[in-house]
Amino acid sequence: MERTIEAAARLIRDADALLITAGAGMGVDSGLPDFRGPNGFWGVYPALGRAKIRFEEIASPKAFLEHPRLAWGFYGHRLNLYRETKPGPSFELLLDIADPMPYGAFVFTSNVDGHFQKAGFAANQVCEVHGSIHHLQCCNHCTERVWAANDITPVINEETGLIASDIPYCPHCGGIARPNILMFSEWDWLESRQRAQMDALHNWQSTVKNPVVIEIGAGTAIPTARHFGEGMRCPLIRINRHEAEVTRSSDIGLSMGGLEALQMIAASMAQLQ
Repeated sequence: MERTIEAAARLIRDADALLITAGAGMGVDSGLPDFRGPNGFWGVYPALGRAKIRFEEIASPKAFLEHPRLAWGFYGHRLNLYRETKPGPSFELLLDIADPMPYGAFVFTSNVDGHFQKAGFAANQVCEVHGSIHHLQCCNHCTERVWAANDITPVINEETGLIASDIPYCPHCGGIARPNILMFSEWDWLESRQRAQMDALHNWQSTVKNPVVIEIGAGTAIPTARHFGEGMRCPLIRINRHEAEVTRSSDIGLSMGGLEALQMIAASMAQLQ
């Protein structure tokens, strides 16, 4: 393991840019719950567990049309949780790793929590490929506009799982609003923010010469971030406690949590200086 960590440190030392690809496992070090398996999800949301409503059912546009108070109970709780939770030390370690690189870092994440920006990454260097819970869109699709969720403060009944405050509404047509997130069985997600972020990422990619990818907590269940990093023509360091396997000889797999791995890599980089 020591040799593997040193090899990862050398890849980073020799790179001129850092692409961070992150999945749900990135939030575990910040104390966010892991939804691994239906029992994990229902353990966090017992009201949904009692009703036998799976994650894929509540995290869908259909839920906002058929059960809006329940859908907003779930997403309102998530919004409050993400606002209240402080990003863990992994984020600061990544900022420190990227700081001396000539082209800095860019983030490609399937997470919708906004924690990279909250931790200090520039908003124009983050691509939220599945959208952001901090932005809203109209369920009626009356407009292509996406707006910030700053003005809403959901109050949730923990016993019933329903939103107890007013449901957020579209300021244009008065219909029900929903988070600007790519959901399961999706057909109406507005991609304007994500497209602009992807354009910025592609522009950054065209300038860097010798990047390295650090992938954290991106599993195979929702493999978007995992696949994007694999598609880069550069070395990849995969940090994943459960799915760290790599197929290319240039890549490194670390079967451990993100914080532990980054701390060990940072220590090894200090020794290489």
